[in-house]
Amino acid sequence: MTARSSRERLSGDVRPIGRHDGPTRQTVLKLLKIRGSATAGELARELGLTEMAVRRHLTALERDGYAVSRPVRQPMGRPAYVYELTEEAEQFFPKNYHLLALDILELLDREAGGEGAAERMFEARRNMLYNRHAGRMAGKTLSERVSELAAIQNDGGYMVEVESASGREYLLHEYNCPIARIAERYEQACECELALFRDLLETDVERIECLAKGGNKCTYRISARS
Repeated sequence: MTARSSRERLSGDVRPIGRHDGPTRQTVLKLLKIRGSATAGELARELGLTEMAVRRHLTALERDGYAVSRPVRQPMGRPAYVYELTEEAEQFFPKNYHLLALDILELLDREAGGEGAAERMFEARRNMLYNRHAGRMAGKTLSERVSELAAIQNDGGYMVEVESASGREYLLHEYNCPIARIAERYEQACECELALFRDLLETDVERIECLAKGGNKCTYRISARS
């Protein structure tokens, strides 16, 4: 395979790594994804670049936690280093999990009891999450429970920021929603999240902005009960 055809095959389908990294690093990233592992020399030959140039990109990927290297003994001379992607690098490749989830929800509605089936599924998920996290809230003040909730949501990829509006009120902002595509179709997803927050925090929670309804973020106003 020629260097040109390799580059054509590897173009697209990779989210940008960083503002200044350029297309070559994206291509190295995708080629490692396709091959599973490779040395700098193997990548250089396939891409039609110098080994030194490829090694610079591999070093940067390794530095940023997107690749790891391991030595492999050679019949003669120094060991070669083989590079592989880490789990962190998976974020740069398209994942259409929401399509699978939507298909499953539609099948639930169609074959497992009509329109209420999806709603029952979301309610069951809310109960599961409550049972999973309720122990983290025990014995804590409202401020501490809000911090725990932020940590839980951050672990789930929601990119949370908490703002203290007053001594008795907090604003919890979620700048990312991993289930936004599902929530656009099934409002129950948002309603169950709101109910979960109320149960975990044991106080009044109001959603005042929603990503699934065109907002820039999901924002919850959390108020201490009198």
